[in-house]
Parts: sequence; structure tokens; C-alpha cells
Amino acid sequence: MVKIILYLSIALLYGIKGFSQQKEKQDKVKVSLKDTLDGKLDMSEFLINANGFIPVPQIITQPALGGFGGLIAPVFIKPNKHQIEGEYTPPNITAAFGGYTANNSWFFGGMRMASLPKYGLKYRVGMGYAHINMDFYRTLPIVGEKEFSFTFNSVPVFMSLMKEVKKGSKFYIGLEYLYLRSKVSPNFDFNNLPYFLKEKDFRSQLSHIGVGIDYDTRDNIFTPDTGTQIGANFMVNANWTGSDYQFQNFNVSAFQFFKFSNNWISGFRLDTKFIFGDAPFYAEPSVELRGVPISRYQGTEVYVFETEQRYDFSLRWSALLFGGLAKASSERIKFNDATLVYSYGAGFRYLLARLFKLRVGIDVAKSNDDWGYYITFGSAWNNRN
Repeated sequence: MVKIILYLSIALLYGIKGFSQQKEKQDKVKVSLKDTLDGKLDMSEFLINANGFIPVPQIITQPALGGFGGLIAPVFIKPNKHQIEGEYTPPNITAAFGGYTANNSWFFGGMRMASLPKYGLKYRVGMGYAHINMDFYRTLPIVGEKEFSFTFNSVPVFMSLMKEVKKGSKFYIGLEYLYLRSKVSPNFDFNNLPYFLKEKDFRSQLSHIGVGIDYDTRDNIFTPDTGTQIGANFMVNANWTGSDYQFQNFNVSAFQFFKFSNNWISGFRLDTKFIFGDAPFYAEPSVELRGVPISRYQGTEVYVFETEQRYDFSLRWSALLFGGLAKASSERIKFNDATLVYSYGAGFRYLLARLFKLRVGIDVAKSNDDWGYYITFGSAWNNRN
């Protein structure tokens, strides 16, 4: 808890520093929230010259979390001081976040994502605390599909450090670490534990250590117009890593963006997740698509394909359509018998920070049995990566 408070304090200091420096510069530089190009609302100058932040609100509509809630995240974006001429260098991002939902779930945390181009390094760190009331679904003999409600009190910590293999190659390899300490309380009566629940699941810790690779030629990290991003990692949980479980994860994701015309951007996403060994029920991968509740469709193998088509009506305003298909299979439910999960919807975007190519907007999505609406910061796929 002390580490979490310390991290959030650091994030807060960024905000204090930003407002302080903005005040000192008022007599020297007048910071405008209008773009010099078209006179429209734009936060590029505020982020760069005033050390400002974008307050990102998010409406939480996940049925598994009560159907309604809110999240706020001040996001600080700064151009990297060590730009490489002729190459796109992602900005450094620092953010804090906190949220609350209708079923009395709450959480807070912070993250930092930055790079050191001179040394070919990039890193990510994050941590938080969560009190989550969430529903999971399992298919039982005779009964069929049944909903199980749990309360989680968890502390997650994530770290990643990657090194570019060859200068200018855009191909990185490195180490990743994820720690998760959880106390799990079932919110249902039982005489015997359900088949997917073990005694040690009630209070346990996961400690993932693994290797990751990343290839990224996107023209920007927020709302790409062109380029490819491919990522993969293999993570191990074992006694020697400090975990209470023995299992492994293997994940591969690929994103491709094409600019078919000056106005039409076409994106494609392929995501696969595999888990091997004795993992707790909440660690099993699940289908992640807009409109699909968290952990609604879980399995030991998950396959997702999604496409998104964006049309820019002007420099600032865009509309988009999206749709996807997915399956989650396991030893109990084979691939051919698994539910075909579908999702489709529409949304709009506004170019909020032109110099960063950052677009924000709202998406509305429908899936097999549910629907959801989302305030989207950058690409909706960024939080899947």
C-alpha cells in the first residue's frame, strides 16, 4: 500500500509541477487551447508548453461490474526529449486513475510508459489496488450456464523493459514481470466447492516472469493511420518465481493499419491467448471485444479477430464502424462447440491533440447478449495490447 501511495504521489506531483510551470510562464508564453492551424479546440500546446494533462473520463458499462460506473484518469503526455531525426519517437506518458462502479467496486493506481531512444530502450511500469465485485460464468451439468459472484481485493504490479535488437529495426525484445496478490471471497452459498474453485484460490499470489517481443512501425501510438504492430510474450508462474501456482501463458497479438485514401483508414486486429497448467479460475484468458462483459467467455484458448473502419470527414471529425468474432475453448468445451462471440458497433472521434495525432470519442457496441458504450482515448485497441 505504501508503494501505491508513493506512486500516486509522484503522479500528483507531475500535475502540481505542470500548474506551477504554467503560472510561471503566463507572463512569457500565452498557452492557447486552440490550434493555430484551424482555430479549433486542441490540447497539443497545453500538453507541450504548460506541462498540462488530459482528464480522461470513462463510463464503465460492464454488466459484470454492475452495469454502470465511472473512471477518471489525468494523463500527462510529453514529447520525448531524445528524438531521432527522421523517425517517429513515441511520447512519454504518465497517468493516475481511479474509479467506482454501481456494484461497489472501486480501484486506483498509476502507470508510466516511456522510452530512451539513445539507448534503444523502452519501459512500462504500473501498480494499483482494486476492490472488485465481479461475476464469472461456468457451464454445469444439467443446470447449464450459471453465474458465480466474487469479491476480489487485489494488488497488481507490472514492469516491462525492452531493448531494440538493431538500431532502426523497430524490433524489441525484453523482460516482463507481473505480480498479483489477491484475496477472493465467494458471494454465494455452497456445500462443496464448484469444480473450478480451489481452497488456495481464496488467498494467493501470482508472480509472472517472462520474455516479450514487440515490432512496431505504426505512425503513432494513439490513433494510427498506417503501420504494423506485432507483440508476443511467454510468461511463467512457478514456485521459483514466487507464485502459488504452476502455469504458463503464451499471448500473440497483431494490428495492421492501412490508409486506403486520404479519408479512409482501415484497421485489423488478431489476438490469441493460451494458458497451460494449473491456473486459478480468474487468471484464465477471456474474450475482449467491445460490448462483451469482462470474463463472460473464458477458456484455456482464446481467438479474436476484429476490424475497424474509420472515415475522416474533416481534419477534426471522424466516424467509424467496427465488428469482431471470437471463441474461447477449453478441455471441457472444444473449439467447435464453443460459443461464437460476435460484436459490432459504431462511434465517432475528435482530433483533440493534432501534434500527437490523438483522437478521442465514444463507441456503442452490441454483442450476443449484452451491449456497452465507451469513452475512447486513442485507439480502442490500445488497452488490449
